[in-house]
Amino acid sequence: MLAGLHGTVGLGRYGWLAGLLCGVVTVAALSHGLRRSGGRRLGPADWVTLSRATLAGGVTALVVDSFSGPVSVPALVGLTAVALALDWVDGQVARRTGTVSALGARFDMEVDSFLVLVLCVHVADQVGPWVLAIGAMRYVFVAAGWVLPWLNGSLPPRYWRKTVAAVQGIVLAVVAADVLPVPLAVAAVVGALALLVESFGRDVWWLWRHRARRASLPAAPVSPAPVAPRAEWEPGTRVLVGRRPAEVGARRP
Repeated sequence: MLAGLHGTVGLGRYGWLAGLLCGVVTVAALSHGLRRSGGRRLGPADWVTLSRATLAGGVTALVVDSFSGPVSVPALVGLTAVALALDWVDGQVARRTGTVSALGARFDMEVDSFLVLVLCVHVADQVGPWVLAIGAMRYVFVAAGWVLPWLNGSLPPRYWRKTVAAVQGIVLAVVAADVLPVPLAVAAVVGALALLVESFGRDVWWLWRHRARRASLPAAPVSPAPVAPRAEWEPGTRVLVGRRPAEVGARRP
């Protein structure tokens, strides 16, 4: 990916370093997840998600390069558009091949979150640094769960959550293309942020209302032979929906 960008649109040393760092972190994190889950290889949907992670690394390299000079907007937007489109593909592949797992869904969610954060960094010059709130919100939510354990509860499935997650990437990609007047770009990002705040707020409120019931549930007995979890991650969700597996990195069936 980096060599292709370097040979076509050009890539500076900082872009190379950022892209390589993304690759190293991705491989290390995915290898750790596989070890924890007991898996030996990636499933078909995981390979699609890994392709998306590679594209996100290319976007990161271009964004970092933009700090020191102009970059190819068509290349940046093109990589982003393909990565967003593949977000739908990997979910379809996982369901059609019967290989849905917590590990694959967590990998998918991390790629989504990182790509949105990188896009926010890129468009901050156009609409203002406040746009970083979109990219940081999911990470703030996770960090808050370390202090407030009730935020780590399971959420019920909600299609609106998926829609809001998709809107963030689409709006940021359009703004990054620099085809909208600044006032319209700002309005679009404000609207996306409002939807995200509403979605997070609704989930936090639901978790707050059900915190007492979750705390009162008896601890599940430890089984000598873990049962395959019946749980899934929704694209753009903050936490697991459905039944929580014994480990996040559950092996694909």
